[in-house]
Amino acid sequence: MDLKEIQNLIKFVAKSGASEVKLETGDVKITIRTGSDEKETTVVQQVPMGGQVQPQMPVQQQAPAPAPQETAAPKEEAKPTEDTSKYVTVKSPIIGTFYRKPSPDKPVFAEVGDTIKEGDVLCVIEAMKLFNEIESEVSGKIVKVLVDDSSPVEFDQPLFLVDPS
Repeated sequence: MDLKEIQNLIKFVAKSGASEVKLETGDVKITIRTGSDEKETTVVQQVPMGGQVQPQMPVQQQAPAPAPQETAAPKEEAKPTEDTSKYVTVKSPIIGTFYRKPSPDKPVFAEVGDTIKEGDVLCVIEAMKLFNEIESEVSGKIVKVLVDDSSPVEFDQPLFLVDPS
């Protein structure tokens, strides 16, 4: 497991809201703990081939969660001409991974410009190996998809903009 994979794992755990995650792959053991003081403690332990355990080395790192939110805000402000007040926002009811398709070889549930009815499935969100279908609560036309496929989403995060007219 390389440093980039560990950093991505830390970011994902910070966004998910989990308080502790343990991962063991081969000779690497990783424990990520998030605390109320907005810092994460990451313990990386590598087991040598001889079977002896090296001492644990805690790595203190500032929570990376605010950085993506700060970079996302200017993108939204870059388009002040777009009036979204007339649209209905479909939000995520749970934390998980957002998927636009039921499986990789199937077409997307809903595309920009599609007309949807109340109860139509718009996407699925995977949480703890369960795929939850997210249904539309309004009828209308999809104006914008706000989340990239296969990306993590948080509770109450906007997913789609729907024009109810």
